[in-house]
Amino acid sequence: MAYSYSIDDPAKNQKRTLAFGLVVIIHVLFFWVLASGLGAKIVQTVVGPVETKIIEEVKKDDTPPPPPPEMEQPPPYVPPPEFAIDTPVDTASTAITNVTSERPTAQPAVQAPPPVEHQVVRTPPSGQGRGARVSQPEYPSAARREGIEGTVIVAIYVKEDGRPGEVKVAKSSGSQALDDAAVKEVQRNWKLVPGKEDGKPVAMWYNFAITFKLTD
Repeated sequence: MAYSYSIDDPAKNQKRTLAFGLVVIIHVLFFWVLASGLGAKIVQTVVGPVETKIIEEVKKDDTPPPPPPEMEQPPPYVPPPEFAIDTPVDTASTAITNVTSERPTAQPAVQAPPPVEHQVVRTPPSGQGRGARVSQPEYPSAARREGIEGTVIVAIYVKEDGRPGEVKVAKSSGSQALDDAAVKEVQRNWKLVPGKEDGKPVAMWYNFAITFKLTD
């Protein structure tokens, strides 16, 4: 069988003894203060005397409240009177109206003025001017021997560059030899100033007169 034991520390036992004695002393002092009346004095000193005041009851005001203001009463409702509207009765008119079988004359409509047509400024071809070249045809020998003279009017289709296009006799001179000589010369050697419309060269027909006359 085993036994255990412990050895107490003398320093710890001493502290426990002092703490127990201190607690006993505090209790003894507390009971002594209560028995001697010293506790009541201490409480009075700390708290101070208690003041009491008597609050008088508020007196009730017996004055009656003022009467409410008088409100204006609205006028009593009066229903509107019933009434009826009499519509007038159509009566036959006694006015005399004139009846005519003539129809009213229609007013002529105002016609707008016709639009102004643009007038083209046309300039015919010419044998005179810059670039023009007009030569006299060679006199046919047979017509010279026979003493034939005359004027041939040739119609020339002058192109935009002034060169003859188509050439034909518009009016004969009376001699086939003179007519052929005039047409041949125009086709080979002539160059004219072209005709113009509003300043722009255009191709057009124009007649030119070529005269054959013998000189001494």
